[in-house]
Amino acid sequence: MTGKLNVKRTILVGFAFFLISAFWQSYDKIVPLILTQRFGMKQTVSGIIMSLDNVFAVFMLPIFGALSDKVSTKFGRRTPFILLGTVVAVVFYIFLSLAPSLWMFILLLLATLIAMATFRSPAVALMPDVTEKPLRSKGNAVINLMGTAGGISVLAVGLFIKTGEAHAQNYPIYVATVCIIMIAALTVFLLTVKEVPWAQEAEARNRALEASTAAKDEAPATEKHRLSKPELISLCLILASVALWFTGYNAVTSKFSVYVEAVLPPRDPVTGAILGDPVVSYDLALIIAQIAAIIAYIPVGMIASRVGRKKSILAGIVMLSCAFGFAGLINANTPPIPMYILFALAGIGWATINVNSFPMVVELATGSDVGKYTGYYYTASMSAQIITPILSGFLVDKLGWGVFFPYAAIFAALSFVTMFFVKHGDAKPEQKGSLLEHLDTDD
Repeated sequence: MTGKLNVKRTILVGFAFFLISAFWQSYDKIVPLILTQRFGMKQTVSGIIMSLDNVFAVFMLPIFGALSDKVSTKFGRRTPFILLGTVVAVVFYIFLSLAPSLWMFILLLLATLIAMATFRSPAVALMPDVTEKPLRSKGNAVINLMGTAGGISVLAVGLFIKTGEAHAQNYPIYVATVCIIMIAALTVFLLTVKEVPWAQEAEARNRALEASTAAKDEAPATEKHRLSKPELISLCLILASVALWFTGYNAVTSKFSVYVEAVLPPRDPVTGAILGDPVVSYDLALIIAQIAAIIAYIPVGMIASRVGRKKSILAGIVMLSCAFGFAGLINANTPPIPMYILFALAGIGWATINVNSFPMVVELATGSDVGKYTGYYYTASMSAQIITPILSGFLVDKLGWGVFFPYAAIFAALSFVTMFFVKHGDAKPEQKGSLLEHLDTDD
């Protein structure tokens, strides 16, 4: 019989994902600003550098995930990677913010990204290690919430520590504050998480559960299923949709901090000189988007259980496309409220897409193929995140910032076309029985 999720333990394990999300939220804000404002780099080259983390992720995450599977220490398999990776990343990140030259900045950036890549997979794998199999969906929901909390904490820091063009000297202060948050989260993790005994308890419960259900589960677990031609076409269309909406969405998240500083400050109509801070706060816009997404998870799950995943995703794409399309109309003379409303709409749309897209991919898999199909999903999303900072940066360099939001809206809209023709993977999800299950995005 399945027990109940130990929410307290899962929250404590989630502090590892908290500090990871805190880092990446700050990275997406601060690195484009340093590259373009301190070192005067063009958006195309900046985009190439911003794609490096996803390049590393493609080959490093599987390697270190597999390596942590084989490690055995008194602290567990995952904890040593989380400890060493975080400490090394924090040290390099602080020096990165102080780098006096571009070549030194690039070297420190590479070192920081490599350090972060060494422990992301072990950190993500820790929750399943210490959680009974039937409870992992709820556990994943808690982990996602902890990650969101980490991102929001850093965005809140940004509201008080300005990092725009007029405040370039505050880069080291901002990064140091983020690193303090990361170390604080790591400290809580190290003092409270008992990986070895918790993993042993979960393993014992899983063995007991498998023994009691072996007769029923053996056949499905070993069953192989070859996709029919229509199913294969649907899989390709879903993956194309994933690549397209990540192309649009990641273009905004990787460059929005620079866009705010370049387009939205009030300027002297004659000289073009900046007269004050941007009319829109980057940090507040992202906080609003993330809070809107969290609030949307529950109704999105309820709607998907009634109308199906495909229709829900199409609705989410419409929301995302409209939000990005209309955001391009906001300028330095526009009140900030419309932009915040549009980012809330984008957050709801993105939540609607994410809650339903990954399950559509694995719906086409059997039990023995879920890992492979998960790999297909992340290959599509990471490939898009490698390409889009470069492509969007190139277009901004050639055509100006006026292309920024239309670019994102067009790629999001193109994903509507590919998703519209999907015919498989749209089984209506079962009604979820708890708030945590509604919050699970399988990400």
